[in-house]
Amino acid sequence: MRIANIIIFHKDPGSIERLINALQHPNFDFYLHLDKKVDIRPFAYLADLPNTRFIINRKVVHWGGFSQLEALLASLEQIFNGDISYDFVNLLSGQDYPIKPVSEINNILSDSIGKSFMITETPPSPWWDEAMVRITDYHLSDYDFRGRYRLGIALSKLLPKRRFPLPLQLYGGPYASYWILSFDATMYIYFILHRNESIKLFFKHTWAPDEFLIHTLLMNSHFRGSILNENHHYMDRSQGGAHPKTLTKEDFDLLQQSKIMFARKFDRRIDADILDMIDEKLLFRAN
Repeated sequence: MRIANIIIFHKDPGSIERLINALQHPNFDFYLHLDKKVDIRPFAYLADLPNTRFIINRKVVHWGGFSQLEALLASLEQIFNGDISYDFVNLLSGQDYPIKPVSEINNILSDSIGKSFMITETPPSPWWDEAMVRITDYHLSDYDFRGRYRLGIALSKLLPKRRFPLPLQLYGGPYASYWILSFDATMYIYFILHRNESIKLFFKHTWAPDEFLIHTLLMNSHFRGSILNENHHYMDRSQGGAHPKTLTKEDFDLLQQSKIMFARKFDRRIDADILDMIDEKLLFRAN
């Protein structure tokens, strides 16, 4: 059993190093996608960590844009073109961290070969009631010119509402961005998106398609029966808004009680103590 961990990030090489070190295991490899807007030189040393390599075809990533999925596709392409066979692809951000020892994560996944971990919901739901405008309106997040947001609003008022380009039941949700998929499921997603320029063009003008596009494609496919409705990413969205809460040491008890394998998000500048507590009491505790 072998796992390809894709880490998509844009800052703080120390946090990425700590994440990789916490997940060191003979069965774990790491593929690092650093936002192309960012100078790679302060991060270059990370390639010297065991089983770690940078994605060569880096993409410029804009928050909420299709470019987030373009970074994922570039990462998958490099994995597929390599000479290592994997059972799982695990998508992580640079602000994720394990809350279970890597040996336990390895055992859970070893017992789940052929399964995928991905959390979704279907409309109608409170999230989808607000999220439909991501599809029906025009969003220009991936463009880099002044006034792009105002232009998107104007286009949405002047032009007919857009419709999802495929006759599929929608799936997605506020916890959907991160997942652990079987290797076959990721290949399925890659080839659909890589080969279909019309789909890519449509979703280039949606908001945060990473929270629903992959899920819709997989849940309407023959992989549906192998998908478990749990993505193993603890997130606290109790504060509302577009971002999950940044976790601090006050959240440790909840993390300790959780059966989830990973949590997000962490920021060493806000609270580094929580990571030290996770290391000492959850990951590297004495037997």
